[in-house]
Amino acid sequence: MEYIKELRKSIGHKPISMCSCGCLIFNNKNQVLLQKRSDDNLWGNPGGSMELGETIFDTIIREIKEETNLDINKKDLKLFNIYSGENQHHIYPNKDEIYFVNIIFETNITKGILKKDIESNELKFFDIDKLPLNVTKPFEHVRKDLLLRYNNPEIKFI
Repeated sequence: MEYIKELRKSIGHKPISMCSCGCLIFNNKNQVLLQKRSDDNLWGNPGGSMELGETIFDTIIREIKEETNLDINKKDLKLFNIYSGENQHHIYPNKDEIYFVNIIFETNITKGILKKDIESNELKFFDIDKLPLNVTKPFEHVRKDLLLRYNNPEIKFI
């Protein structure tokens, strides 16, 4: 996030395009892990922004470790979907404006003890048919696709 902090010093709150990676992490009950963010108190998948020079795999592995304390393996990641455009426009409570290119993976827990960081008010596993409604705007489209696939397992997004 240092790259974004430095960029914001120059441009303030103006809109930027940013690559971000998130992950739908499932437990052995097929529940998905969500993060209640500390900045807006809304639910979404754990993940975050790519740093300069990182690969998408570096980004998602680092972000999941930072935000959940869980270790995921590159070989266990499956691409869920990629989101971009107006539905990925987000204005943070501090007025920073972003248009995400949001790469969402899915995986099962591999190892680690679940522990939230300062970006999270809460980490919780949800049944897919009981996902919260108070979600971030970028996650709303992931949520819809997750529910669609839950009700239609034959659907593949990518």
